[in-house]
Amino acid sequence: MKLASLKSGRDGKLIVVSRDLSRAVSAETIAPTLQAALDDWAAKEPALVALYNDLNAGDCDGAFDFIPEDCAAPLPRAYHWADGSAYVTHVELVRKARGAELPESFWTDPLIYMGASDAFIGPRDDIEVESEDWGIDFEAEVVVITDDVPAGTSPELARNHIRLIGLVNDVSLRNLIPAELGKQFGFYQSKPWTSFTPVLATPDELGDAWDGAKLHLPLRATLNGELIGAPNAGVDMTFDFPTLIAHCAKSRALMTGTVIGSGTVSNVGSEAGSCCLAEVRCLETIANGSPSTPFMSFGDRVEIDMLDDAGNSIFGNIDQRVVQYTPSQ
Repeated sequence: MKLASLKSGRDGKLIVVSRDLSRAVSAETIAPTLQAALDDWAAKEPALVALYNDLNAGDCDGAFDFIPEDCAAPLPRAYHWADGSAYVTHVELVRKARGAELPESFWTDPLIYMGASDAFIGPRDDIEVESEDWGIDFEAEVVVITDDVPAGTSPELARNHIRLIGLVNDVSLRNLIPAELGKQFGFYQSKPWTSFTPVLATPDELGDAWDGAKLHLPLRATLNGELIGAPNAGVDMTFDFPTLIAHCAKSRALMTGTVIGSGTVSNVGSEAGSCCLAEVRCLETIANGSPSTPFMSFGDRVEIDMLDDAGNSIFGNIDQRVVQYTPSQ
């Protein structure tokens, strides 16, 4: 099934969305929010599935047209957001562009940072940034949502804890990153917002494209109408989602509603293009000695989407513009 949240308060209002993303129906009588549904998944899932089947069959009272502009992020805020860098070929490329060696451990031990999850933004919400000088970039990623994951869970068992799958734009402020990482304490100011596709889908909705660990479809990133890249998310993923989940749960349990990100999707050689401008610029630097593609400017429009084999959007698309905010004095 496919689930979304209409904008309502801080935590949204849960709706069920049809497979073709054309219609929706309120799920409030089952669970008021997606987090509430996840917290009692064993009891709520059958009723949500029944509602989803009725909606797809056209036999559902109260159904309405699905409008992505009315959506918040499916989880407008989450208890835990951990983002990985599962495509080590991307990390290798970035380091190569600045003449740095890639430690051998990067191929065997996942890179993870804990991001801000107090407020995710919706698929049509503006990306608000104070200054273009900060190096505004998009990052197209795949994410999974887990249920409760016990501490010490193995990768083999971790795949059983994946409840929902979707896409995100993990916005990065590239010119703020070096100073932050120079302190050897991780990201904070350089990771302002994370936006989500309109819907999250259960794994069964993805058919053969989901193998229980990876999503084997191209992830499309478009800037101002130009396709920047469509690398296959199931190719060259060094650390699959069960491995990322097990890594996060090594020393502590994960709570229901934990969001685990793949990091920027990237394929070796970047023949299908890139899912962020930093990678585009790294390729230019390696080829020409310096980058020629600028980071995003105010007014730029970024779209992120994934299509099934029939060319239909699976999760709905992220479609945002970059705008300037005025800082409070």
